[in-house]
Amino acid sequence: MKQLLAICALGLAALGFNGAASAQDAASAAAAAPAAEASAPMPAAPTAAPAPAAAAAVAAPAAPASAAAAPVPNKGDVSWMMVSTLLVIMMSIPGLALFYGGLVRSKNMLSVLMQVFVTFSLISVLWFVYGYSLAFTEGNAFIGGLDRLFLKGVFDPVKGEFAMAATFSKGVVIPEIVFVVFQATFAAITCGLIVGAFAERAKFSAVLLFMVIWFTFSYAPIAHMVWFWMGPDAYTGKEVVDAMNAKAGLIWQWGALDFAGGTVVHINAAVAGLVGAYMVGKRVGYGREAMAPHSLTLTMVGASLLWVGWFGFNAGSALEAGNSAALAFLNTFSATACAVLAWCVGESLMKGKASMLGAASGAVAGLVAITPAAGNVGIVGALVIGLVAGFAGLWGVNGLKRLLGADDSLDVFGVHGVCGIVGALLTGVFNNQALGGPGLVTDWVSAAVGSNGIGAQVWIQAKAVLLTVVWSAVVAAIAYKIVDLTIGLRVAEDEEREGLDISSHGETAYNK
Repeated sequence: MKQLLAICALGLAALGFNGAASAQDAASAAAAAPAAEASAPMPAAPTAAPAPAAAAAVAAPAAPASAAAAPVPNKGDVSWMMVSTLLVIMMSIPGLALFYGGLVRSKNMLSVLMQVFVTFSLISVLWFVYGYSLAFTEGNAFIGGLDRLFLKGVFDPVKGEFAMAATFSKGVVIPEIVFVVFQATFAAITCGLIVGAFAERAKFSAVLLFMVIWFTFSYAPIAHMVWFWMGPDAYTGKEVVDAMNAKAGLIWQWGALDFAGGTVVHINAAVAGLVGAYMVGKRVGYGREAMAPHSLTLTMVGASLLWVGWFGFNAGSALEAGNSAALAFLNTFSATACAVLAWCVGESLMKGKASMLGAASGAVAGLVAITPAAGNVGIVGALVIGLVAGFAGLWGVNGLKRLLGADDSLDVFGVHGVCGIVGALLTGVFNNQALGGPGLVTDWVSAAVGSNGIGAQVWIQAKAVLLTVVWSAVVAAIAYKIVDLTIGLRVAEDEEREGLDISSHGETAYNK
C-alpha cells in the first residue's frame, strides 16, 4: 500500500496538485452542484467540494457537534434512498448478469452468472466489514480509517438510536445505515463489471481472490478520494473552511465532479478489466474461431434492467428526493436514449445495418457517460453527452479495441472506460451555468452557487481521470500477479474448450 501511495504521489506532483474543490447541492433545493472550496470526509463535518458530482460523498454525523437539536430525517428521502438501493441491486443481479451472460457462448453462460452473482455477494460482505469504513470515514487524503469497522457506531442497540449521515443540503440528513447499504451496491456492481473483460477463461477462485485485493486497494481508496468530505453542516463559518477541506478525499479537494461514479465505478473497473484482459491472456481460438453471443435476447433483457435500475444509481446519488434527484433522473433518461440512436446511426454508416446488440450497447454507453454528469449538467448538456457517448462507445469496441490488441471479451474498457472518460470530461464543460448547467457550490458556508471556467474545470476532471487510471492499473496489475503466483489466473486449455459451466461448476445452462 505504501508503494502504491508513493507511486500515486509522484503522479499527483506531475499533475499539479491543488486544493480547490467543489461540492454538491447546497441548502437550496436546486439541482446538485459541487463546491469549489471544500473537501471533507463523508461521515463528519462538511467542506467545500466539487460540484454536484459526489453523489456518495455523504457525511456521517461525527465531527462537528451542534448545540441545536439534531435534524430528523425526512421519510420521503429515506424511502427514495431505499428504493434507489433496490434499483441498483436489480442492475447487478439480474441486470448485469444477464447482459453479460447473453454475450458469451452457451457453454460459459452459468460461469458468468456465477462470477457476477458471487462477486456481488462477496463485495457486499466486505463492504459491511471494512470497505465502508475505508471509503467513508476520516483518515487521510487517500484512504479512510477503521472507525466504522463492522459498521461500529452506525446503530446503538442499547439506546435504539441510529447515526445520521449528511446529504448535500444543510440540516438535511438520512440514517447512515441507509447510506451504507446504498453505497454497498456501488462497490459490488463495480467489481462485477470487471468480470466481462476476462470472461470465458478465468478460474472462479482466481476471480474472487482478485476481487478481494482490488476492492481493498483500488475501489475503497478511489471512492474515498472522490466522495469523502465532511458534509455541509460542518461549514459553520469561514474560519473552519480550510480545516474542513483538508479532511476530504484528495480528488474531492481538487473539485472534481463525479455525481454517481464515472471515475469511482466505470473508469476504475474498466482499467482493471483491461489490465486483466492482457494478463489473463486471449481466449483459446480468439480471432480464429466464431465467438458470437449465444443469446442477444437475454442481453437485451439485461440492458433493459440496467437502464431501469440506473435511475436508482444516478438519481439516488442526490441522497435526497429533491430537485437534484429530479434533474439526474431526467438526464439519465434522455442521455441514454440519445446514445442508443447515435450508436445505431454510427453502426448503420459503418456496416450498413443497425443491430440489437448495438442498440443495447448504445444504451449502456449512454448510461455510463451520464453517470458523472447526471446532476451536474443541464438538459441540453445531457443530450450532447448521450450523443457523443454513442459514437465514442462504437469506436471503443471497434477501432480502439483493435489498436489495444487485448481480448476484452465483453468490451468493458471500450464501453465503460471510453464512455466514462467522455462523461467525466464533458461534465466539466456542461456544468457551467452559461451552458445551462446547475453550476457548483462555491462557498459551503453560505451555500452560494457559481461556475468555474470551463477550461479550469475540464483540467480538474482530467486530473481525476488520470489519477484513477494510474491507481487502478497499478493495483490491478499487482493483484493479478499475486493471484497468478498463488492459484493461477486461468483454467487449463481443455477445460476452457469444454466450457466453464461444466469444468468449473459441474452444470449447464441449457439441457439439450
